[in-house]
Amino acid sequence: MHDLFARQHTGTARLPDPQPLVSTLAGGVLEVIAGVRDVEQLARWLNEESYSALVIRANLAVRARSARGQIAKQPPYMVRRVICSSPADGVTEATVIIATPVRTRAVAMRLEGFDGRWRATSLAVL
Repeated sequence: MHDLFARQHTGTARLPDPQPLVSTLAGGVLEVIAGVRDVEQLARWLNEESYSALVIRANLAVRARSARGQIAKQPPYMVRRVICSSPADGVTEATVIIATPVRTRAVAMRLEGFDGRWRATSLAVL
């Protein structure tokens, strides 16, 4: 009976194209770290572990900005490249290359299909 209420895996054929979400989510993650977006705004696309890791990363960034006397401001960035692969049905692994005026970063993530939508089960900003 509990299986009926647990998260249900969704196959790739029943999910939307992941590339727009990958690009948007990567930009949103940078904005969370920059302090201009609340992590709660990304919660629907993150599993519990990814959400917690992003909260910790955002809190560390707040402390670092505070120690340097900087204020949070919208980071100018451009998505340069999105690379997606599908190692299994209902799974997408992606890397997003993002250029900022100061540096170029990569955001790596793994999306898995649950309950008819993509959720990030792993997320790393490099």
